[in-house]
Amino acid sequence: MEIYKLSDEIPGKKRISSRADLTKKHKRGTMWVDASKDAGYLGGKELIITDIRQAVRNENRVNVYVNGKYRFSLDVAQVVELGVKVGKVITAEKLAEYQKASEYGKAYQRALEWVLVRPRSVKELREYLERRRRTAEAKERKDSWQKEKEIAEMVAQGDAKAAERMKRKITRAQGREKYDFDELIVQRLCEKGYVDDEKFAEYYVRNRFVKKGISRKRLKMELSQKGVTQECIDAVLGERDDVEEIQKIIVKKRAKYNDEKLIQYLCRQGFEYQLVRSLVRTCEMD
Repeated sequence: MEIYKLSDEIPGKKRISSRADLTKKHKRGTMWVDASKDAGYLGGKELIITDIRQAVRNENRVNVYVNGKYRFSLDVAQVVELGVKVGKVITAEKLAEYQKASEYGKAYQRALEWVLVRPRSVKELREYLERRRRTAEAKERKDSWQKEKEIAEMVAQGDAKAAERMKRKITRAQGREKYDFDELIVQRLCEKGYVDDEKFAEYYVRNRFVKKGISRKRLKMELSQKGVTQECIDAVLGERDDVEEIQKIIVKKRAKYNDEKLIQYLCRQGFEYQLVRSLVRTCEMD
C-alpha cells in the first residue's frame, strides 16, 4: 500500500465531504471494529480511530482522532488509500505508519505551494528544503531551552509535580522519530512536472532579458549557479545575440548615461568591453 499518495496525484478524485464518507456501515451501527490481526494496544489501551474531522485551514486534509484524542492529520487521498475509517482498530505500528504518512503529506504540501509561486530549479528546491530543516531544528532547540527555563522556575516556586510533567513532555518530544523526506519530495515534484530545470531556465532567461539586459556569459554563469546543466543552458539560450541585446540597452539608457557610464554599465552586465565600446560609438554616430 502506497502511504505517500496525495490528492494532487489522483486525477478526478472524489472529494470527501463528510465524516459519513469515511465511516463503514455495519449492521450494529456506524462503528466498525476489526477484531483481526490488525488490532493493537498502546499503553494498555486498545487503539481505535474514534473520529475524523475536516481540517479548518486546509479542505484537502482531515484530522484523525485515536481513542478520543487527536493524533495526526492526513491528505484526503491518503485517507482513502490507507483505509482509515472511524471505528477501525489499529496496531501501534500502524499508528506510527499513519503518523509518518501525515508528516510526509504536510512537508510535501508546503514544498508544492512554494514551487507553484514561480518556476524553480531542482537545486533551488533542495536548498529550500534544507533551509526549512535547519529552521525547524533551530526552533526545536529554542523551545527546549524555553521549557528548561520554565522547569527551573517551577522548581524554584516549589511546584515539583508541574516540573516533572514538563520534563516528561520534553523527553517525549526529544524521543519522537524525525523523518527526512527531502529526496522523496524532490523526486515526486519532478515526476509530476512541478519542478523542471529546462522550464526554469526558460523562465529565468525570459525574465532577466525583460527586466534588465544581460549577456550570454552572465546568464550562463547565473543558470549554472542555480544548478542547471550546460546542455540545458545551451538549448535554452539558442542563438541569442549579444549585439542585439546591447543595442536595445543603449537605446533605453542613452538619455540617462553618457558614453563612459553607459560602457561601464554594459560591462557590469557581462558584455565584452571591446564589443560594447564599438556599439556605443556606432550608435552615437547614428
